[in-house]
Amino acid sequence: MFGLKSKRQKLEARYQKLLQEAYDLSHSDRLKSDLKTAEADEIRKQLDELDLAAG
Repeated sequence: MFGLKSKRQKLEARYQKLLQEAYDLSHSDRLKSDLKTAEADEIRKQLDELDLAAG
C-alpha cells in the first residue's frame, strides 16, 4: 500500500510538472508544448491504472 502511494505521489508530481512545462512552452514553441502534453497524458494513464489496481 505504501509503495503504491509513494509511486502515485511521484507520478502526480511529474504530471503537474509536465503540464506546467507544456503551458510555459505554449507561449514560445507549440511543438514542444504538444510533446510535453502528450508525455503528461501518458503519466495520467499510469495514474488511472494505479487507481484501478488500488480499488
